Amino acid sequence: MRFPKLLPLLALGGAFVLTACPDKKPAEQTSAPAEEKLRKAPAFNADSAYAYTAKQVAFGPRVPNSKAHVACGNYLVAKLKSFGLTVYEQPFKAMTFDGTNISARNIVAQYQPTAARRVALFAHWDTRPFADGEKDKAKRKLPMDGASDGASAVAVAMEIVRTLSQQPEKMAPNVGVDVILVDAEDWGFDADRIDGQKNLLAGSGDGWCLGSQYWAKNMVPPNYKAEYGVLLDMVGAKDGHFTREGISLEKARNVVDKIWNTAAKIGYSDYFLFRDTGAITDDHVYINQAGIPTVDIYDHPAFGEEYFKPYHHTTADNMSIIDRKTMKAVGQTLVQVIYQE
Repeated sequence: MRFPKLLPLLALGGAFVLTACPDKKPAEQTSAPAEEKLRKAPAFNADSAYAYTAKQVAFGPRVPNSKAHVACGNYLVAKLKSFGLTVYEQPFKAMTFDGTNISARNIVAQYQPTAARRVALFAHWDTRPFADGEKDKAKRKLPMDGASDGASAVAVAMEIVRTLSQQPEKMAPNVGVDVILVDAEDWGFDADRIDGQKNLLAGSGDGWCLGSQYWAKNMVPPNYKAEYGVLLDMVGAKDGHFTREGISLEKARNVVDKIWNTAAKIGYSDYFLFRDTGAITDDHVYINQAGIPTVDIYDHPAFGEEYFKPYHHTTADNMSIIDRKTMKAVGQTLVQVIYQE
């Protein structure tokens, strides 16, 4: 996920422009959700999601071109297949901002692949190759575990489709669900935090979100369509808070309302805050450009003007900050949203 210090001008429609700074006075709402009868939905198992998070972290930093990255990718493919899902791998090559040529792969798993109506769950499964200088001075340039930033999001998406795959036919939701794990999201350039290196991609493209950029231009399965998408990014840390991000509101306001209202109805409004915050560059930018209205759920400070929690892009993002309660709030909310369709 890119820092919101200098965001590129993107063709997002209308007069909406990504701004360099957050809104100094983000909107706050306390309106009650519209009434809708809740349908019976299965329970999301936070212990299972926690275990999936720990398993990914145990491989070591999942940096493209590393043995840990390959091993973790193989594990994710095998685990998703074990749920009885239809699984696709999409290998691709890319160059990072510092000139490193990487081998990467996106992973797509489909539950109820023949269903006409579909919902997509996105997450990135790689980790940033180095800690950011200003935020982790003592350990700058060291690789990170990415426990919340990446692993928790993958784990929540995996547990959702595992849960769905165990339901009898009469308890199946009315939509197919796709887990789309994108690679090479986090090897991007930030001028404020990277010293002594040039951005070799400057003027020629965005060095962040390389996997989602590739998938959006080369969809797998071919001609893929979904009614909407949900990008999960940093959804596992203690005291998690999720605000309504700018691009999500601009491109998929009805989906934002669906998720936040559902969270409030089932008791998770302490996590899903009715607070509007500024736009960031994340995988959902490119997914929206591909025609799938997509929202971004990421851990945002509940107060103040910072965009990210202190652990973001530091070596502190390890299993010690992971909390089953946060993953339960996100996972159960999304399971309920799926069953409301």
